[in-house]
Amino acid sequence: MGDSPLTRRDLAEIADMIYADAGIFLNESKASLVYSRLSKRLRKIGMSSFRQYCELVSSERGADERREMLSQLTTNFTKFYRERHHFEHLAKDVLPDLVKRARAGGRVRIWSSACSLGHEPYSLAMTVLSVFPDAAKHDFKILASDIDPKVVASASQGIYTPEAIEPVDPGMRREHFTEIGDGKFQANQSLKELISFRELNLLRDWPFRGKFDVIFCRNVVIYFDDQTQAKIWQRYAEVLPKEGYLYIGHSERLSGPAKSKFDSVGVTAFRFTG
Repeated sequence: MGDSPLTRRDLAEIADMIYADAGIFLNESKASLVYSRLSKRLRKIGMSSFRQYCELVSSERGADERREMLSQLTTNFTKFYRERHHFEHLAKDVLPDLVKRARAGGRVRIWSSACSLGHEPYSLAMTVLSVFPDAAKHDFKILASDIDPKVVASASQGIYTPEAIEPVDPGMRREHFTEIGDGKFQANQSLKELISFRELNLLRDWPFRGKFDVIFCRNVVIYFDDQTQAKIWQRYAEVLPKEGYLYIGHSERLSGPAKSKFDSVGVTAFRFTG
């Protein structure tokens, strides 16, 4: 692998750190991915070997670089209305009751728990506004969180290329995005005022007081081992009210003790039964 090989020892140490920090499971099949993404960091910061890099990120002085390593190794592929059937189910089967509650003065909360570059929470906001145009005037909020502070910062800016917003209906695009030059578009205040962006690690403490009526956790736990997946599902169960909804990725499955607490209500859509 070039002049600076990634040894099994290096890979094992990096994998241990990533697992401890984020619950992401890396085995030897990911060696090429780890090498390709981190070798660029080595060149950028002037390091000559992965051994030297491992010593840095495992030390106190390397805390910032360790966060950068996590950012480099997390996958941020996403798009607007990814797995569109979830948004259709939300609009048709879930939001009507939540809108009634909000109009009556009640509290409604939706959580995009791995928001990546913002496509998911903005898609959620557009879905909400399509059935509840004055949602921002009520106690109706979307929390968008991610472990990577860089993508959270990017998501909060809400700037996208024409290719990125192509899945958005032209009418919604005109209503909720503004062309800002260089061919890019930025999410309008109509979307942003519904969303709060936060850095959050799903494996650490969750600073929540209330519960969430809807949680989106899609294409996240596939990077965790079985034990961590079961733990995450259980934690979601603890912050959902009875009749709350959980949406997961198409290749994910509920597992562990929490599995019996959910009823399937659609393709990878579940209702919490308590």
